[in-house]
Amino acid sequence: MIIVVDGVNADQFTGLLSQVFELRARVFKDRLGWDVDVVDGQEKDHFDELHPTHIVSVTDEGRVAGCMRLLQTTGPNMLADVFSSILQGEPAPRSPLIWEATRFCVDTNMLDSGKTRNSISYVTSEVMVGAFEYARTAGVEDAVAVIDPIMNRVLKRSCNAPYDYLGEATPMGKVTAMAALMDCSETRINAVRDFANIQGDVFLDEDEAIQRFGDANSKASNPNAVRALQDYVHEQLQVASNTSELRAALHLLAELENDTNLTLTEGAATHS
Repeated sequence: MIIVVDGVNADQFTGLLSQVFELRARVFKDRLGWDVDVVDGQEKDHFDELHPTHIVSVTDEGRVAGCMRLLQTTGPNMLADVFSSILQGEPAPRSPLIWEATRFCVDTNMLDSGKTRNSISYVTSEVMVGAFEYARTAGVEDAVAVIDPIMNRVLKRSCNAPYDYLGEATPMGKVTAMAALMDCSETRINAVRDFANIQGDVFLDEDEAIQRFGDANSKASNPNAVRALQDYVHEQLQVASNTSELRAALHLLAELENDTNLTLTEGAATHS
């Protein structure tokens, strides 16, 4: 099952996020040997301070089996600010219709082979389906991800092959980095679902998620995070340059209002 943790509800899932950061440390530092910062067994970077969205696959026992981080490309992101050399001088994508998928990983020690619900293949596909469906609901059309050739083969095998690449494959330390583009289309989502035999809604209702896996005595939504999201929505309404971008910004606004029970539309009428 998928739990979505974002800037609004992160205070209610600190335990779950700790598991996410611990899994990232085991995968990226211990197994892959990446040059990442690990403190107290958790891997974090400054992008985690920007209230990103985490797509988290959780077992019935509350253990994190896999995760992915989603960042807006209109603000700081890894392709633009860390891996820009891949782009060979071309500008990084900047659009409310494109999100960046980063820090994807699964717990290979906990999961097995095959295609059962407890398999690497199933959890990999479940996280991808969760990310694409969540983004699609927010009006996002494409995802960009910095991957290596191994991940590129995984995506192709799981009926989730990138439809294009940006820049050139570029050596980055021990690996070769590639910037891949994937559309958030219903066709792609259905193909990944069929590959892994994923049926029904992958998302756990937030109220049930809080009840089952949330932090006891957690505070209500972080007011600073909500304010940051409000500012972001207003910014997207102001910078939208065409009907598609405006529609995406309005859709995101509606989703945030629904999630926070707040009115975020003050000032929206100033868009020209």
